[in-house]
Amino acid sequence: MAVHAVVAFSSAILPINPRITSCSSRIIASPTPSQSSSESAGSSAAEPRKTLINGGFCCCCGRRHFLESATAASAAIQFPLRSSRASSDSTSDYEAIVNKFHPSRPKWYEELYAQVMDKGMKSYEAEIAGYKLQIFDELKGAKEVVEIGVGTGPNFKYYARNSGLRVIGMDPNKVMERYAREAAEKAGLLPENFQFLQGVGEAIPLKDASVDAVIGTLVLCSVGDVDRTLKEVKRVLKPGGLYCFLEHVAAKEGTILRLLQNALNPLQKLVADGCHLNRETGKDILEAGFSDVRLSSAFFTSLPLVNSQVYGTASK
Repeated sequence: MAVHAVVAFSSAILPINPRITSCSSRIIASPTPSQSSSESAGSSAAEPRKTLINGGFCCCCGRRHFLESATAASAAIQFPLRSSRASSDSTSDYEAIVNKFHPSRPKWYEELYAQVMDKGMKSYEAEIAGYKLQIFDELKGAKEVVEIGVGTGPNFKYYARNSGLRVIGMDPNKVMERYAREAAEKAGLLPENFQFLQGVGEAIPLKDASVDAVIGTLVLCSVGDVDRTLKEVKRVLKPGGLYCFLEHVAAKEGTILRLLQNALNPLQKLVADGCHLNRETGKDILEAGFSDVRLSSAFFTSLPLVNSQVYGTASK
């Protein structure tokens, strides 16, 4: 959600252009008994073979982590939370784990950031709606999902179309809970079908293979460890489960925009809750070991810093 600050502040200077161009591709990964020497160099284990297929979407516009403190809060809602200690971290205190990857911000900053996300993103959400409709249509039949970086809940209107869907919304900013609950109520998501957890993507406090889908829109730009987050996504997904994503990505190497992103990145991380302008997130998703990745790209012509985005689904 951190990138929303960029979009919100940028839109105050430059109007969002409704013209969007896009392209798409599909990556299918399947295990093979052997690889070419160039693929297997430096690795003794066989990795998935990836084949590029034209098509995919057509645009119209395991690590174990636990949460003792959440068990009591979730008693009334039977979500698949862990209740024992984290085996891979130095402390069983989940709050310490959260602070490890997302150090606490001053209260005034968290309040201000939540207000910016809530009030400053309406035009952007209108522009991106066509993409999200395609992504969230893939959730038909899902019963339980978790959204990492839920923010103020801009995606709840898409969840509400699936009757009976249970949603866990995670965000390291506790202030977001108030906004998320208001958005859930406005969208018609029943209170018993929604739970907010203060948490981070690097340590999702859910059991292995416990949810039908993981959703992350504009969140990998700001996590502390992208690779670990994607491993956690795969861990909590049931076999065949979906990871639904929409992320902004770095401009091409050697372009003026990429040079600008590199130069502004330190300042961006400071003012936009850890958001990175120059991450190659699409590449990270393709190389994360999902069995099937459907990834499309879109370009916003009037968003000077984040005009390139990727979106789609990945199957466990």
